[in-house]
Amino acid sequence: MNRTHDPLQTIRWLTYMMFFMFAMTSDAVGMIIPELIEEFNLSMTQASAFHYAPMALIAFSGLFLGFLADSFGRKQTIMLGLGIFTICCFLFAVSSSFSVFVVLLSCIGLAIGLFKTGALALLGDISTNNLEHTKTMNLVEGFFGVGAIVGPALVSFLITQQVSWTYLYVIAGVLCLILTIIAWRADYPKPKKLEEHAKPASLATTMSMMKNPYALGFSLAIALYVATEVAIYVWMPTLLGDYDGPWQLLATYALTLFFILRAAGRFLAVWLLNHLSWQAAMLYLSLGIALCYLGLIFGGVDWAVFLLPLSGLFMSMIYPTLNSKGISCFAVQQHGAVAGVILFFTALSAAAGPLLMGVISDYFGHIRYGFYLATGFACLLFLAMLYNYLRNPAEQALAQHSALSH
Repeated sequence: MNRTHDPLQTIRWLTYMMFFMFAMTSDAVGMIIPELIEEFNLSMTQASAFHYAPMALIAFSGLFLGFLADSFGRKQTIMLGLGIFTICCFLFAVSSSFSVFVVLLSCIGLAIGLFKTGALALLGDISTNNLEHTKTMNLVEGFFGVGAIVGPALVSFLITQQVSWTYLYVIAGVLCLILTIIAWRADYPKPKKLEEHAKPASLATTMSMMKNPYALGFSLAIALYVATEVAIYVWMPTLLGDYDGPWQLLATYALTLFFILRAAGRFLAVWLLNHLSWQAAMLYLSLGIALCYLGLIFGGVDWAVFLLPLSGLFMSMIYPTLNSKGISCFAVQQHGAVAGVILFFTALSAAAGPLLMGVISDYFGHIRYGFYLATGFACLLFLAMLYNYLRNPAEQALAQHSALSH
């Protein structure tokens, strides 16, 4: 019996590895920031540019270039993003200035916005309904979670070996070059049958979605979630840096444990979605996050060393689930545009949240004050998920487009 090659399997693994590579670089920033502060004598606000600069460009790319995945094509958009990412990563090897690093990271952010919107739109092409889309999105984000473990661990290894952290980007550049070649040779699926009355993709389509209640509602919920998650991987190493309690080993590996629990939760998401409605899952998980943050407020750093890593388990499936549901509220030929809008709010929140935490912490003299702000975001997220559970505002749109995708 002849075994035929499944081109969709290549596409899936290509998407998994793109998210792995993205996480390997972006989620290592919390380990790099203390090195930058020492190397370039920076304040927390200045050092946070290493995070908010690329995130701002991801936001720009998602909003103004997200429609390219619909009009220019999934493959072409992914190839363009991967190409830019590869070049910028290799340039880290010949750079030594903080300002140059920030410029390179900004270009990397632009590239991520391109290939991520292309990949998110592609997931709609290979999913038969919005439930499968949600499960696939969680699996993809599971690989993102693994990359988020590998990146910080690799930076820690490089530092202990007296090797510059910039080699993280060189390694990522080699991986991205391989992915670019695979993307070039891969056979991409044809887009699904277009739904009637759906407008062709353009920048105007993206702009109109900024006023759409489904796109805006899911984007704002995701923005609240992202602000609570990014607070941990950007600032938790700084918060626990002066911990002198009996759990020193746990404090040292707190960020790694957070990423491990987040990745494990994403791989368990399929099981959870088989036992709970997605609305109930979002409600219970957001409550867990809020309680972890409130524990930090009342228990201080001694409780944070346990609660902040634990929050990763509750955070695991919120982003991919809300992302997939937001995208599934729209016609397939608009998936790139709506993914761009959601990515805009994702990256904007990822940029602004840690920056505001840095400003507040510099003003009051300690990073714990920044975590008070993050606690507020966590509580607002829970209230949003409570409203979603009680009112289920997206039910009609999800049912309509799930039926039309068959």
